[in-house]
Amino acid sequence: MSSTVEQDGRGGVNLTRLMVNFGPLIFLAALMIVFTVMSPNFIDPLNIFNILRQISITGLIALGMTFVILTAGIDLSVGSLLALCGMVAAVVAKGGTANTLSLSASGGTGYGWFAALLAAVAVGALAGYVQGLAITRLKVPPFVVTLGGLTIFRGLTLTISNGGPISGFDASMRWFGNGMVGPVPVPVIIFAVAAILCHIVLRYTRYGRAVYAVGGNAEAARLSGLRVDRVLVSVYVIVGFFAGLAAFVLSARLNSSEAVAGMGYELTVISAVVIGGTSLFGGIGSVGGTVVGAALIGVLQNGLQFNNVSSYTQSIVIGLILILAVAFDRFLKSRVRR
Repeated sequence: MSSTVEQDGRGGVNLTRLMVNFGPLIFLAALMIVFTVMSPNFIDPLNIFNILRQISITGLIALGMTFVILTAGIDLSVGSLLALCGMVAAVVAKGGTANTLSLSASGGTGYGWFAALLAAVAVGALAGYVQGLAITRLKVPPFVVTLGGLTIFRGLTLTISNGGPISGFDASMRWFGNGMVGPVPVPVIIFAVAAILCHIVLRYTRYGRAVYAVGGNAEAARLSGLRVDRVLVSVYVIVGFFAGLAAFVLSARLNSSEAVAGMGYELTVISAVVIGGTSLFGGIGSVGGTVVGAALIGVLQNGLQFNNVSSYTQSIVIGLILILAVAFDRFLKSRVRR
């Protein structure tokens, strides 16, 4: 059987290649049509902005995870790291470690939102750097290193917070989670700007080409003169940075930092990247695909909620879609290669 759909006399399209290049986007459009038919209010602009606001947190981490998976790596610690960075940001914002259930911003001097943001991204980047060194210097597989990081970072978060939340930030910090620029939520703007920058870095810079080269064939990249270990460490610094940025935005949105924040984010983030077309084997993928993958998961979760599907069932559906997406992607690409 031919590996592609033959073109007809009128210049028909190659359906296999079309699905390889635009499958996630087509599936996203189909989902939106289905949910709109089932519930017309789904397409209401308020709900669309709500979906965008929801995906902005996991979407930020997914941008960083794209760099990691492009190098054939993985990071299972991002949810726990988000909790740690959020707790550190809260401590800096409140000026202490006193746990409180009060949402009042009074009761502590604090150091302001900018110091809290710097602390969050610095802790995230440092954690990524340490994990990257463990992977490259100690030659421990990324799965094992980041699985260890998952428990270590959660434990550090519980230690800092003593198990309780830190709440009540000032208005300037809360703006980053709940503010609006016209009709657009601030978290959506932050996500959009970050996605554009990541796209430019991967598509148009020497560093981006190095990331693809390392993921495609690390040994060939090394023989061509690339500093492979340095590239590998850098991608874990990047995903750590984005985990810190997402933690700051999430804390600002909730007006609280909790030790249980980010639980289960690993599945959502990795699903967004893989469903968006980035290969778990490295070297293939794009930021645009990740954005579509994040949007697809957000639309799916929101649509299921509209139809009163339980959160437990939502997790099952997302897990199944992840498996099917990878299987379908490999099937299509195998047909293209024939």
